[in-house]
Amino acid sequence: MKHWNPRRALAVVLAGWCLVACASLPAVDPDKAREAAAPVPVVKSVNGELSPARAKALLAKRWSKNTLDLKAQAALEEAATGVPLIAGNQVKLLFDGPVTMAEMMKAIEGAKNHVNFETYIFDQDEMGDKFADLLIAKQKAGVTVNIIYDSVGTLMVPQAFFDRMRTAGIHLVAYNPVNPAKVRGNGWKVNNRDHRKMLIVDGKIGFTGGINISDTYSKSSPFRSKSRPRSEKDVGWRDTHVRIEGPAVQAMQWLFIQHWTGQDSDDLREADYFPTPVIAGDKLMRVLGSEPGGQYEIYKAMLLAIQESKKSIHITCAYFVPDEQTVQALIDAAKRGVEVRIVLPSVSDSGMVFHAGRAFYDRLLEAGVQIYELKLAVLHAKTMVIDGVWSTVGSANIDRRSFQHNAEVNVIVLGDAFGKEMESAFRDDVKNSKEVTLAAWRDRPVVTRVKEWASKVWDYWL
Repeated sequence: MKHWNPRRALAVVLAGWCLVACASLPAVDPDKAREAAAPVPVVKSVNGELSPARAKALLAKRWSKNTLDLKAQAALEEAATGVPLIAGNQVKLLFDGPVTMAEMMKAIEGAKNHVNFETYIFDQDEMGDKFADLLIAKQKAGVTVNIIYDSVGTLMVPQAFFDRMRTAGIHLVAYNPVNPAKVRGNGWKVNNRDHRKMLIVDGKIGFTGGINISDTYSKSSPFRSKSRPRSEKDVGWRDTHVRIEGPAVQAMQWLFIQHWTGQDSDDLREADYFPTPVIAGDKLMRVLGSEPGGQYEIYKAMLLAIQESKKSIHITCAYFVPDEQTVQALIDAAKRGVEVRIVLPSVSDSGMVFHAGRAFYDRLLEAGVQIYELKLAVLHAKTMVIDGVWSTVGSANIDRRSFQHNAEVNVIVLGDAFGKEMESAFRDDVKNSKEVTLAAWRDRPVVTRVKEWASKVWDYWL
């Protein structure tokens, strides 16, 4: 089980060297968003933008009075993020590394034209070598392969690992190099990291979520595995990913290409990056990509959904160090009768983040928020489902690093069908967690309190 993350530790140290002001997250006001919102949100389909009448009809299902009004919520999100909804998609929820890796490798094996891959961690280990070998084989078979990897996330990986892929013809870009001599374009911004995890195959199939390429994900968490783990060494991390087909994959493709060009990289090689989209399913969704110093799209969408919740807020989060506005939104929701339940780690690969997040427990528990800590497995998932009809899966944690310093990608899926799958996964996480009670928390040791205080001082950089 990992408890020390050299990549994150280095990022914190480097951040301490960066003499920059601590920027704040934007205020998110639902009332102001309502004033700016269009009567009907924009919905795009395979044939372009739907008429207001058709968009309204698509969002017209009468949901329970105890849930979000999805038409109104979609309009608020669009006003806040500027990103339209996309209709006609298929979304498959994937649990843990083995299932996700199998699905991604199957998609890569079936690639006919191109593979675009973006990741924070790409380790040289058994899983990483297997993934690299498959990508090399496809490149040699005539499929165009492009890779963006983060230079801090892969800091401990020998350069020879990437050189082997480059020699095979794969085009690679190291995002924001740690070495300033290797920086091209917009200057040395070492604290800004690419935390996205996206795989796009032939412009038709997309994957995103929290899973990196590492042996960490070679085993399933004990709650999803068919056999009981014999020891902690046999326990995999608990994470979530999604497989997407349909027009929304084109939105993911744009995010990849924008990142590639934003690194002042060489032109992408010729490929059919935007094939004619087809209707693949009935899921209505939004693809949100955020950038350091950008428009805070993911933060705004999450906060608006929390603020507008009527019935339930169910969060599973790996790194939870919320800003004051998010803390208050969760407290306000609990006080107005919304069931607020959060599954967090009981063990973590980052001790400072773990203890900084726990510094918020007392206020949240006192307000009625229910907190659970996942047993045994390291939690790495980043998911949220609100009122059973608004769901998000992605790479963004609920912390300042994700919202202010990282490039992230999250998908939002509207509707109760996908919401039921998300709720089922959340119930499994709760079942395999231990609830933290206010009385027990206030009885914790003094040394634990000191760790929380010391870690919280660094929360802006964590």
